[in-house]
Amino acid sequence: MSALPPPGTPEEPVTEASATGKPVSDDARPGWLQRVPLRTRLVAVTVLLLTAGLILAAAVTRTVVSDYLVRQVDQQLKQSATAVANITFRAPDSPSPQIPTDYAVTIRDANGVGRTIAWPQTEELLGTPNIPRETLDEVSAHEGEPFTVSSTGGQDDAQWRVVPFVYTSGGEPVGSAYVSLPLVGVDETISFLTRSLMISSLGIVLLGGGTALLLVHRSLRPLRRIEATAAEIADGDLSQRVPDLPPTTEVGSLSRSLNTMLAHIERAFSAQEESERRMRRFVSDASHELRTPLATVKGYGELYRMGALDTPAKVDDTMGRIEDSARRMSTLVNDLLVLARLDEGRPLRREEVDLAAMARDAVQDLHALDPSREVAVVGLHDGAPPTAVPATGDPDRLRQVLTNLVGNVARHTPAGSPAELAVGTAPDGGAVVEVRDHGPGIAPEQAARIFERFYRADSSRNRTSGGSGLGMAIVAAIVGAHDGHVSVADTPGGGLTVRVALPPVVVT
Repeated sequence: MSALPPPGTPEEPVTEASATGKPVSDDARPGWLQRVPLRTRLVAVTVLLLTAGLILAAAVTRTVVSDYLVRQVDQQLKQSATAVANITFRAPDSPSPQIPTDYAVTIRDANGVGRTIAWPQTEELLGTPNIPRETLDEVSAHEGEPFTVSSTGGQDDAQWRVVPFVYTSGGEPVGSAYVSLPLVGVDETISFLTRSLMISSLGIVLLGGGTALLLVHRSLRPLRRIEATAAEIADGDLSQRVPDLPPTTEVGSLSRSLNTMLAHIERAFSAQEESERRMRRFVSDASHELRTPLATVKGYGELYRMGALDTPAKVDDTMGRIEDSARRMSTLVNDLLVLARLDEGRPLRREEVDLAAMARDAVQDLHALDPSREVAVVGLHDGAPPTAVPATGDPDRLRQVLTNLVGNVARHTPAGSPAELAVGTAPDGGAVVEVRDHGPGIAPEQAARIFERFYRADSSRNRTSGGSGLGMAIVAAIVGAHDGHVSVADTPGGGLTVRVALPPVVVT
């Protein structure tokens, strides 16, 4: 016996456990993303993908447009730079610039000394290009190739596109000229384009997110119906079904699978409930059947104890009644054991048997029970009885089937009435035996219940006639264990026919 912890001892924390009783590890717990509703995740993924696509498209558009505008400036420079440079280089000391207003020209001698010429308004607003210090050889190496420089001075922080030239005199380089155009127009265009793309992208993302939310909400509506149906099923209503949807969709395929599963579950629950009901009824009927002979034995025992059996004749009569009750209890218990073993599905012997020989033995048994009765083995189809009808099964159990059937004939039909056992082969090759009597027969509603346990068709089939109500139930159970089928029908001219059909013999 384990000791209790002392007072004040802190209790161990209760950890979440799985269905197997083992603690659930941290890796098994769902992450925060799994706890987010599917609708939110789908909308978030859509918005993120849309945002990423728009950002990429805006970046590509900005780069392409910027490169295109710069190429336009380069083309303008290449078309006019030579003329502008020549004008400036020939008259560097002119009191007023001889160049277009947007241009700036930097001229330098062979030693790198020079100045930048530009209109005052342009210089005040944009400053002058910050031309790097280069030798004439360095200028000659990239002559005519535009490049970008920053600005020096001015109100706006502008950039300039520059094309360099080298001037010669007598074949010798004497100086250099840098013709520049500001990129203010390009920068303003790119800034405006960027703002426009940002505003339009934001609008597209908001509109796309709202549209995605609406579409996801509508698309997940069938799943919400499935969820509601599952909740009703969890409350115990197994008749609920998921609405049918086109099977070409994922939700439609899921709905069809769920409905199929629910139908199986409902049938399984119904079968289980029916099995439990039949078991309760079986136990109740068995207890009732055993109570009567037990009460008889107990009553006669009390009579003997009280001294009421004061003569040998009374004692003999009482002992006979006790033995009869014990015999009835023994028969009932044996029948219950047979049914219990068959219900457990214990394997039966599989041997080749001859139903015709068994039928002949059963005829002898019935004749011994009632010598005045005319009993014969006949052909199944009104022909001569076959010499042999092969079947596969447990010979002891199949004999018990025929014994129960001829016992019912002897017990429940008038003495001396004829009976036949018809044996033969069915069209599918299976073996068939029919036990035909010419008694009063039974009503159709009684025929539907004749194979139920403890069922008696009429008042003549009661305890005084020796029946327990299990004979036909045992017949049905044994035939079912052999994968066969048993049924009842009216005998032509009156009476009852019980037909036992067994499957064809399997040749190995």
